[in-house]
Amino acid sequence: MSVSDAQGYIRSRLRGRSEDRYGNGDQGQEPDLVPGVSMDTTVVDTTAATAATAGAAEPAEKKPRTARTVGVVRAARELELRRGEFELAAQLGHIRTIAGPAAGRRQVTRQEIDRLRAAEGFPEVLRERARTVGTAEGAELLTVSPGRFTRLARAGLIAPVRFYLNRYRAVVWLYPADEVRTFAAREPALLTGRLPGPLRLGPDAEEDRRPRNWRGRRIGHLLHESEDPWERAAVVGCVLDPALLAELVPDPYERAQLNRLRPELAPGQPESEAARATVRRLVVADHPDEIRWHRTSLAALMTEARRTHPVPRPAGPYEDGAPPRARTAPEPSRPAGRRGLLSRLRIGGERRGPARRP
Repeated sequence: MSVSDAQGYIRSRLRGRSEDRYGNGDQGQEPDLVPGVSMDTTVVDTTAATAATAGAAEPAEKKPRTARTVGVVRAARELELRRGEFELAAQLGHIRTIAGPAAGRRQVTRQEIDRLRAAEGFPEVLRERARTVGTAEGAELLTVSPGRFTRLARAGLIAPVRFYLNRYRAVVWLYPADEVRTFAAREPALLTGRLPGPLRLGPDAEEDRRPRNWRGRRIGHLLHESEDPWERAAVVGCVLDPALLAELVPDPYERAQLNRLRPELAPGQPESEAARATVRRLVVADHPDEIRWHRTSLAALMTEARRTHPVPRPAGPYEDGAPPRARTAPEPSRPAGRRGLLSRLRIGGERRGPARRP
């Protein structure tokens, strides 16, 4: 059937339908047609409607299911937090995260996001929990002088959660504002009057425990997020001096595995060498008790990691804990014919001269 025949057929059907409906075929306009639309368009629309009717018999496509977990970027956006606020809230335990499909990627469940959004005072309360203060603002929260606040922080009574280097390469410590207020409510006697003797005199007054407390808090958070034994061992080993780590883990393959999984404790990478040296001093453990604690933890984690899945090596996994012996490559063999010719030409290690004619 040609296109003109099809158009005529459709006109007759529509005209007949109009007569059946109104009892008169002279209504001036066909009721099933849209005014101002040509018959060619009607044919296309009728064909599309027929195709849609035929496709309705097929099973309807399922709607995409809502993901039960989202990435940290989308979770921060839905919780109305900046990226730094989200990371700090997760580190302090205010936002529960889970391990993602990719290594090192965290995710947040939809249930956790709904719980936080339904909490009273959202999002101001959550933002306040993720807020940090420096020395001056922390002293205002405690209603003490900045010098007294620094003395309390150096003694380890207020633990920092972050730090950064200012333009003079001086370390600026940051403290959770929520914990500062909690300390003020818990220890009101330390905010007024004379400080106790250990805080004014003796080793406690001279030692700065802020780097040690920051390392302990950071390592505890990373250990809480990780379940792999090698990742946990790398977390503990990253605060030990490289020479001490080589002594505790003599196998080069295992040290390479720990270096590959080594986390970054301090955010960012300073540009100048002096700034990098300052950050290294803050990252590496320096107190004897802290070093002893990390050595014991590393030994236990390494034992578990070796038992769970040993590090692959060319010679295969070993059992005695000693590094594999280096194999010496055999010397390439020389052709026998060449060696025999040289032996015939040499007498006592000297080459024969040309034969003299008589």
